[in-house]
Amino acid sequence: MTPVKMPMVTLLSDFGLRDPYVAEMKAVILSICLEARIVDISHEIRKFDIRMGSFILAQAAPHFPEGTIHVAVVDPGVGTKRRPIIVETRRSLYVGPDNGLLMFSAVKEQIRSVYAIANPKYMLENVSRTFHGRDIFSSAAAHLANGVVLSEFGPQICDPILPEYIKPRIVGDRIHGEAIHIDDFGNVIINISPVDLRGLGIEEGRKIKVELRHRSLTLRLYSSYGEVPVGRSLAIIGSGDFLEVATNQGNAAQAYNVKIGDKVRVRSVP
Repeated sequence: MTPVKMPMVTLLSDFGLRDPYVAEMKAVILSICLEARIVDISHEIRKFDIRMGSFILAQAAPHFPEGTIHVAVVDPGVGTKRRPIIVETRRSLYVGPDNGLLMFSAVKEQIRSVYAIANPKYMLENVSRTFHGRDIFSSAAAHLANGVVLSEFGPQICDPILPEYIKPRIVGDRIHGEAIHIDDFGNVIINISPVDLRGLGIEEGRKIKVELRHRSLTLRLYSSYGEVPVGRSLAIIGSGDFLEVATNQGNAAQAYNVKIGDKVRVRSVP
């Protein structure tokens, strides 16, 4: 994977813009690769919420140019034995902790290789125990932007962490997934794609049974929120190409007491 001519580096974290950490990461990148174009995806990820960071990264990454380097830091295991890694896909490079944060997006783009970042040459001289986002990930990303080849960073690995929420399971006539995100409108976004639904013969216009926590809902799969009256719930494929349970001009997550990580089961209704 060769970065774009004017290398683009994106940043995502749970730091918050009021803290100096994001500025420090940008400073490190620019001190190593002055030509880098840095774009903030989000620094409003809930603290330590790897699943939320993973989803937001997967939503944004496909819209950046091929060759973009994505740096993501939601890293509750910083300072432990968890590995810093670089993931190469067919269109992007991902830099961050080996805790599953990078993998939702990387798997969608088809992983080509994964390398551990182990060579001190591509880290800052004094690596802190608590801020690998600056001392390892930002430094490595900047060296990637300068054209350093992946094998220079460390050994290739074959066992990165792959969280369960990357892919739902089909068991009999049901798809077993989970709520991976709840947006500001209260829409419950589920890790089930149109391809998964079609595997059970579910197309737009069909009714489906959705089991959310202790509720069982029968919903029709619509193409827009406005196809149902205000206050009524529906199923829809959202902009990220995932199944959503939504309420037209309402908050489905509150109405059904759904939390991120809740298990969801979906099946067709005859």
